[in-house]
Amino acid sequence: MRRTLAGFLVVGATCAALLYLSADAGGQEIGPALPRTARAPADNPTTPAKVALGRLLFWDPILSGPRDVACATCHHPQFGYAENRDLSVGVTGVGLGHRRRFASRGDIPFVKRNSQTVLNVAFNGTDEAGGYDPAAAPMFWDVRARSLEAQALEPLKALEEMRGHTYAEEQAVDAVVARLDANAEYRRLFAAAFGGGGTATAANLGRALAAFQRSLVAADAPFDRYMRGDRGAMTDAQVRGMGRFERIGCIRCHKGPMFSDYQTHVLGVPDNPALPVSDAGAGDRGTGDRYAFRTASLRNLAFTAPYMHNGLFATLEDVLEFYDDVDSRRGRARTPNVSREALDPLLRQLRGVDEDDVELLAFLEALSDPAFDRTIPARVPSGLAVGGRIQ
Repeated sequence: MRRTLAGFLVVGATCAALLYLSADAGGQEIGPALPRTARAPADNPTTPAKVALGRLLFWDPILSGPRDVACATCHHPQFGYAENRDLSVGVTGVGLGHRRRFASRGDIPFVKRNSQTVLNVAFNGTDEAGGYDPAAAPMFWDVRARSLEAQALEPLKALEEMRGHTYAEEQAVDAVVARLDANAEYRRLFAAAFGGGGTATAANLGRALAAFQRSLVAADAPFDRYMRGDRGAMTDAQVRGMGRFERIGCIRCHKGPMFSDYQTHVLGVPDNPALPVSDAGAGDRGTGDRYAFRTASLRNLAFTAPYMHNGLFATLEDVLEFYDDVDSRRGRARTPNVSREALDPLLRQLRGVDEDDVELLAFLEALSDPAFDRTIPARVPSGLAVGGRIQ
């Protein structure tokens, strides 16, 4: 049986079922709901001026070497601030989502990982009690950066994402800052957001982008309303699916209000064939060269397909089928570069995963909130195409 997640959109039914703890999941409790607003680090309090500046920067191709790609190119609201393709096409690309392609093939490769949504990224690192430190929030599939401020500058340095061959990696951020400082409108905006003479700096560039991303909160999914006390927010099927989620062991890694432990795990996901394979193995060996990647959040899955670190699975049924294979020890879908013994022990404890589990899929649908900010600026200060070459 093959269905897409959209086939499980269900609303309005009432349900009085109560939450319970799953002994099979080690007594871990699901939830709680997400906060309605996000905290900021002490050195970057959120202000309307910072958010407005960050939004323009997020959509402006002036941040990229060839001036042809923006942050929003691969994090577009049409796709839940993700991308709707397996691996991103950054500089030299044209088009949007799954239609995006290289305008001409040179030596710029695909971005080697799936573009994660920035919806609710402000809550990265949230623990099971709902606590988090925005100054130390884990970022990227390999947790190589901490905080949105640090994360925001990394794509500017990456050859295949936003830098291209325009300048060297170590020059990238300074080159972008010089461009911003040469733009009179950006000087005024930086002065309004940060005070001083209006000079752009690398630190304030990261702060503005981070402030905007913290404004992208989607915290009113059916699950959130249910956990706040509205027992009619989830259907009976969704509540039963929540119990299944606990019993089969998903909650061991997908826990807390963001449904992620923010740890890296070896799952053995097959390699994406679009990545080149060298004598050393696959094109992306993950954290520690072990094929370990961070647990993805399950928030807003309805908008952010495809799934996994390399976007290999088009539907949630495909994801569940992969886990079913691990559970059944068949391992058909596992990369040959990871033995069963090397798989994360928590993964090997999964029991009873089924890609045709309608109730589990219904519960996953209850984690999506469509009421998020989709605002696209009419123009950006550089005068370039808003969002880059996405037409």
